[in-house]
Amino acid sequence: AAAAPAPAAPAPAAPAPPTPAAAPRADGRVIATPYAKQLAKDLRVDLASVAGTGPNGRITASDVERTAKGGAAPAAAPAAAAPAAAAPSAAAAAPPAPAKAAAGTTVSELRGTTKPFTSLQGAVARNMNESLKVPEFRVTMSMETDKFDALYKRLKPHGVTMTALLAKAVGAALASHPVMFAACTPDGNGITYNERINVALAVAMPDGGLITPVLKDADKVDIYQLSRNWADLVKRARSKQLQPDEYNSGTFTISNLGMFGVDTFDAILPPGTAAIMAVGGSKPTVVATADGMIGVRKVMQVNITADHRIVYGADAAEFLQTLKAVVENPDQLLL
Repeated sequence: AAAAPAPAAPAPAAPAPPTPAAAPRADGRVIATPYAKQLAKDLRVDLASVAGTGPNGRITASDVERTAKGGAAPAAAPAAAAPAAAAPSAAAAAPPAPAKAAAGTTVSELRGTTKPFTSLQGAVARNMNESLKVPEFRVTMSMETDKFDALYKRLKPHGVTMTALLAKAVGAALASHPVMFAACTPDGNGITYNERINVALAVAMPDGGLITPVLKDADKVDIYQLSRNWADLVKRARSKQLQPDEYNSGTFTISNLGMFGVDTFDAILPPGTAAIMAVGGSKPTVVATADGMIGVRKVMQVNITADHRIVYGADAAEFLQTLKAVVENPDQLLL
């Protein structure tokens, strides 16, 4: 609902409700909740034009609704500056209405309704049901990322992405653990060891569902080409132009929610694979250093979900040890 015009009383006497200020992300990326993406598509709103009020500039459904109605984002400027801004838009100077007052909006109208799956959502649902038939277990390990992050900062100006760098690290670690990118045979009586390390990475689609573009031969392709391949895959995934072999040929999967501030989570094993890795955010953490002192290091949590028919606890733990060594000493990824 549109906010009422600001009263004539002096600005300090009418402070705005404590709505978070909209702050664009410093890196220029557009990050939105899955529902906000769906809503933006339904309302034909360009997410690049929406100012997010969520954590780290994340776009919420309310932000999309406000933009669709032509409303301004909650102002971050002091109240004393409001009169000067009133000329271009009186609504921009008005205190924003509390979110709970948005009765009758698209978000409210969706409550109590049923919306059928898209074809992609239906495929994801079927795969999740298949996953329930597999006996899974999980192993978690913490890894320090200071050197990994420093390497990324060095390579970023050359077009290297964090996603490709992580996939390269995983590919290097998998090379020593063939069972981690193997598969149980359809009859459940054997193990098929795959020839190639094809790392699939989960990507949320704007209209709902997930797709897993595949970085093939992640252990062999150099980090620069891997980054170019990833940029091309994501671009074509968003426009639904991927060939089946580009999203269903993964032999190991990564799901990364670190960019949302998630510490740790469990991922569901894709059918036909041995393991999937869930990656949380890297955060400054107080740790005991090797010399027995207390220090602060950036640490991320990595969680493996594995098919217990072919992967045992020691297998997953040994793979994580190898990955930890790569992440904490990442210069080998440039060789």
